[in-house]
Amino acid sequence: MTIAWLRRNLFSGPLDTALTLLTLALLAWILPVALNWLVFDAVWGHAPVAACDAVRGQGACWAVVWEKFRFMMFGTYPYDEQWRPAIVIVLLCALLVVSGIKRFWNGWLAVIWTVGIALTWWLMGGGAGLQPVRSEQWGGLPVTLILAIFGIAFAFPLGVALALGRRSKLPIVRALSVVYIEVVRGVPLITVLFMASVMFALFMPEGMRIDQLLRAQIAIILFVAAYLAEAVRGGLQAVPRGQYEAAEALGLSYWKTTGLIILPQALRISIPPIVNSFISLFKDTSLVVIIAIYDFAYAVKKSVETDIAWRKYFIEAFLFSILVYWIFCYAMSRYSQWLERDLARGQQR
Repeated sequence: MTIAWLRRNLFSGPLDTALTLLTLALLAWILPVALNWLVFDAVWGHAPVAACDAVRGQGACWAVVWEKFRFMMFGTYPYDEQWRPAIVIVLLCALLVVSGIKRFWNGWLAVIWTVGIALTWWLMGGGAGLQPVRSEQWGGLPVTLILAIFGIAFAFPLGVALALGRRSKLPIVRALSVVYIEVVRGVPLITVLFMASVMFALFMPEGMRIDQLLRAQIAIILFVAAYLAEAVRGGLQAVPRGQYEAAEALGLSYWKTTGLIILPQALRISIPPIVNSFISLFKDTSLVVIIAIYDFAYAVKKSVETDIAWRKYFIEAFLFSILVYWIFCYAMSRYSQWLERDLARGQQR
């Protein structure tokens, strides 16, 4: 069967055979060089910069990740308190895992998220027995996860509401939804972040101040919701008209029709573009650096940029950040594919 698969997929014709051989030749040329630099000739673990200098140009210096790991992960968070953001990383990842398990898709999930959000802000900000830490000192991976995960959690219901509003039969609701979606989708995220950073302070009562991180979080939620609205609207339009007619024949109200029949089908259809928006959001959190927030990508950059001895090994530091981003994005992609297959099996039954 293996030989048949190879013949069918890789050697089915002259062009396929030529491309397969060319690809194998390129891999045979590139892989040994890449593996030597990345693995075999690299400096691993805790090692002085002199050890990296001795093999510079021949192997990677992964010792820079070991040396700068805490700064990369936690930024300028107080050193002695970094156990708190470490717990937050585990907590947020656990929230994602629990949210992906179908047996928790009930009212308890809202309770779990409420407790998770409260614990996150308590651990990061302090108070109630913990040393207070201002949000200006937060940084690294916890900030990226907070912006991305909470952005997804709050933008999703807002996006669904906007999608339903855009298809509403009420002219005012439809017009407001259309204006919001088109305006927000017509400007870059950087603009929205700048506006949130500057304009929120102007609209607040005198003496009232909104935290900079909270401003960025609100801006991300409002921005991503517009894109999710269009993704969900595409799913709503793809639901066959017969589903609406069947619901009307059963005498179901608008909200029962939407919540029990139409929306579940629309969300299943919309899984790919929705997850694409989630992945884009996770990567776009790096833009918050323009309003002076220490996200993970910026923490990695500053960890080597501010140290002359290790500055020359910035490539290894950036490769580490790429790996972290890839792990989260790949996990979301694989989960969405599994969810599509699982829901499709449910439809077939």
